[in-house]
Amino acid sequence: MEGLANQLKRGISRQFSTGSLKSLSRQFSRQSSLDPRRNNLRFSFGRQSSLDPIRRSPLHDHAQLSVPENLDSTMHLLFMASRGDVKGVEDLLDEGVDVNSIDLDGRTALHIAACEGHVEVVKLLLSRRANIDARDRWGSTVCADAKYYGNVEVYNILKARGAKAPKTTRKTPMAVANPREIPEYELNPLELQVRKADGIAKGMYQVAKWNGTKVAVKILEKERCADPESINSFKHELTLLEKVRHPNLIQFVGAVTQNFPLMIVAEYHSKGDLASYLQKKGRFPPSKALRLALDIARGINYLHECKPYPIIHCDLKPRNILLDDGGLLKVAGFGLIRLSNISPDKAKVAPGTIIDHSNVYMAPEIYKDEIFDRSVDAYSFGVVLYEMLEGVQPFYPKSPGEAVKLMCLENQRPPFKIKSRSYPPDLRELIDECWLSEPGGRPTFSEIITRLDRICSNCSKQGWLKDTFKLPWKNMEEDRRFSSKKSRVSELHITH
Repeated sequence: MEGLANQLKRGISRQFSTGSLKSLSRQFSRQSSLDPRRNNLRFSFGRQSSLDPIRRSPLHDHAQLSVPENLDSTMHLLFMASRGDVKGVEDLLDEGVDVNSIDLDGRTALHIAACEGHVEVVKLLLSRRANIDARDRWGSTVCADAKYYGNVEVYNILKARGAKAPKTTRKTPMAVANPREIPEYELNPLELQVRKADGIAKGMYQVAKWNGTKVAVKILEKERCADPESINSFKHELTLLEKVRHPNLIQFVGAVTQNFPLMIVAEYHSKGDLASYLQKKGRFPPSKALRLALDIARGINYLHECKPYPIIHCDLKPRNILLDDGGLLKVAGFGLIRLSNISPDKAKVAPGTIIDHSNVYMAPEIYKDEIFDRSVDAYSFGVVLYEMLEGVQPFYPKSPGEAVKLMCLENQRPPFKIKSRSYPPDLRELIDECWLSEPGGRPTFSEIITRLDRICSNCSKQGWLKDTFKLPWKNMEEDRRFSSKKSRVSELHITH
């Protein structure tokens, strides 16, 4: 049993040193005697990480150093490495101390010995299978540290063993000067495995794996970081995603902002989006349309009620509405269109923002580049609800571009081709109000939710909802209950 425990300990420490368990490393490796929550002083071994932006005064007179009290085995090992005490390091390793144990900064004994230029200690640690490419919290490798401090012999030994020395000039537009200012959502890029797929356009999410879990990743390549507009759009989307939390909104996982390329990571939905499902299945029965419409309305209402300023989606369409495994719809794509705030309730599309004028779900105010308010989302919602009930886009088979002109410039609305008795008249009336040309006449989403609930109640009494609808997953209600107990990560495709 003791041998098994030691193996487990070594395995965990080894993963810490490679960064694969970075998010948990602070819990397991924190030393009580040096816990910054109890003591603001940082124990220094002398030279620090080559990529640490905080320049502390190094201790060069190692003859004056003595072993501090209350050091645990990990810190003891690193201290001996800093002194160049080969015998002391060897004794600790023989006693079972893991050669890849790390301190609060993710530094191993090999990092420390490389910084100080202790050749024999480096050789000993390498002979004991020290991780030659371990990275500290700033991403610095052992080889980079040896090179930075001019320890040529150590550097040559490491390079001969195939060690990597990352460039030290990687500074992103969002890099912080103080590592303590690194945002909590920051992910280790080494934990992300991005699948390079053909056909992925710039500005779109693609499938990746984060510590074995499927996620969706939007990547901003290094060359685009020189474009202020690209950086501003990235920051804007990241700010909104980080801010919102709702069951009917896409879930933000984290981001990479301190390394290239910049990335935004969100949950992945394997069931795809509403546009694909509509194309495959056609129109929905009233029961299904009502339930899905409520999911959309609740998500948008949450955005509109955000304080101090409402979040206006501006690009609500089936492609930006995702299906999850638990039977819920989740709204995505908000934050992709940058706005210029005119007042707390009024906005305009920011100069230079590209607008797709073939987007049939677009409100006339956006199409005409006018000042607008949150009612533009009610307009888009009405068009989406129309498509769910009719099974086709407005004015089909005309092209989307022609349909947009009819709706936004000529103020025409598509006919309801499905017989009126096929769905509740109150639902058609709601659609007519949502896509009114006059923004002031459109209902708010809190009103939309109230009316949809009332329609559901009336339809239930009249027998409209007697048949439980079925989505591709077999038992939606059972899956919905399961989803409320356990969060899942699913597929995401968002068009820019």
